[in-house]
Amino acid sequence: MKTYIGIDLGGTNVRVAKVTEDGAVQAVVKGPSYAQEGPEKVMANLKDLIRQIPGWEDCSGIGVGVPGPVNTVDKTMVLSTNLPGFTGYPLADELEKTFWLPTYIDNDANVAGLAEALVGAGRGKNVVFYVTISTGIGGCLVVNGQTVAGKHGFGGEIANIIIDRNREKVNYLNVGAIENEASGTAIFRKGRQIIGEEVDHTRKVFDLAREGNPDAIKIITDMEEDLGQLFATIACVCDPDIFIIGGGMSKSADLFMPGVIENYKKMSHLAVHDTPFVVSSLEEPGIVGAAMLPKSFGH
Repeated sequence: MKTYIGIDLGGTNVRVAKVTEDGAVQAVVKGPSYAQEGPEKVMANLKDLIRQIPGWEDCSGIGVGVPGPVNTVDKTMVLSTNLPGFTGYPLADELEKTFWLPTYIDNDANVAGLAEALVGAGRGKNVVFYVTISTGIGGCLVVNGQTVAGKHGFGGEIANIIIDRNREKVNYLNVGAIENEASGTAIFRKGRQIIGEEVDHTRKVFDLAREGNPDAIKIITDMEEDLGQLFATIACVCDPDIFIIGGGMSKSADLFMPGVIENYKKMSHLAVHDTPFVVSSLEEPGIVGAAMLPKSFGH
């Protein structure tokens, strides 16, 4: 069975794993990413961690998940806020030259979606759309086993999709952008505004809703409508075989997903009403998905 090196490179930490082609993690090493010290330090550290993986020489490729949009043709980061100096840096080429293994990079949300599409809840499906709902909201479109990143690396970047122009201006995103209305950060913000300091975490809003607090219920109900609109919009563009929901807020999916699906059906074409919604099934989608990148390109 083929194996691959998967790298989850973040602004604080990095993990490197050896993963089988069916998604089983065989070995993991981790450490600080040294992101603030620049590409030279980050790359030296990455190479050292890869060499610590038993049998790395027998792997069929290397995949790297990074925080930010990626030009998957040039295999470089388009925007590297959390990895200073990596915009346009030949990260994949540098690893390829060192280890003589085909190397690919993609956005961390994209690789999580790829993992679910190839070896998780979307296995066997031709068109998979993965949505991660946590601090922010991200997305990934996988078609025939490959992520669709687009010309500029922004394919699947759904955070800025407008679901209602008549909302408040929050930050640099569009007024009414879905991330500012339905992410964990948004639910926390609304909880503090409407309920008060009792809300010390996003989870508290869900707990209060379960207890019957009317303000919390209203916040969640609004979120369900906003997410329903988002999924209906996505369905208009790519009509996926399945929607997969990941991220920290998926742990409360039993509370809000029935309402999301109800609203999705109200706002979408009748033909797509049978599209299944499932919660992500993998414990390590980021690192497994990174390892799946070379597999998705036929290695």
